[in-house]
Amino acid sequence: MQTPKAILFDLDGTLADTAPDLAAAVNVMRTKRQLPPTPYELLRPFASAGARGLIGAGFNITPEAPEYESMRIEFLDQYESAIALHSKLFEEVPTLLQGLDALQLPWGIVTNKAMRFTNALVPQLDLKQARCVISGDTTPHAKPHPAPLLEAARQIGITPEHCWYVGDDLRDIQAAKAAGMLSVAAAWGYCGATEPTQWDANLVLHRPQDLLEHIKEWL
Repeated sequence: MQTPKAILFDLDGTLADTAPDLAAAVNVMRTKRQLPPTPYELLRPFASAGARGLIGAGFNITPEAPEYESMRIEFLDQYESAIALHSKLFEEVPTLLQGLDALQLPWGIVTNKAMRFTNALVPQLDLKQARCVISGDTTPHAKPHPAPLLEAARQIGITPEHCWYVGDDLRDIQAAKAAGMLSVAAAWGYCGATEPTQWDANLVLHRPQDLLEHIKEWL
């Protein structure tokens, strides 16, 4: 474990609770098809898995289904039209980011969300002070490929081995390891179908404030 000189975060399920708006987009689609809404509790774990996960949870179909692509486009358009009605930063995240600023530790965002959504959402969540914002289409590869994390380190000007990456999905941990960064599982997030303790992350934390305490121990 290296002394952190920069902290990178996933967006959905790590910094921000965006599941309400993502789930709402699925249920608008279901209503149009005269189907009852899928309970929020069933959709929430898939919020970090993007259109593939949410459409799968809401309609029980996979990308191989002939109707999937048109439904994916419909879902994304619906989400974009109401992207920040209920989304907000997780409790303790503002305090965490203020703590990083106080420690003069640069921080940035690396998400698999496409740029069209990231650019619309980040300003509304008051995350404009991020030193970099890397979207799913900023580089030719998305997580779990290390390319987005390496691009973030390049933009901030910190070597990857001195960056910590925090995320709530197994892909985040895989990407961090592939990039040579310390991996932190954000167990307060959505986390998908597996327990964060099974991801082999360097740290598994249950509150954003815990991250700040660990960082202070290393400085």
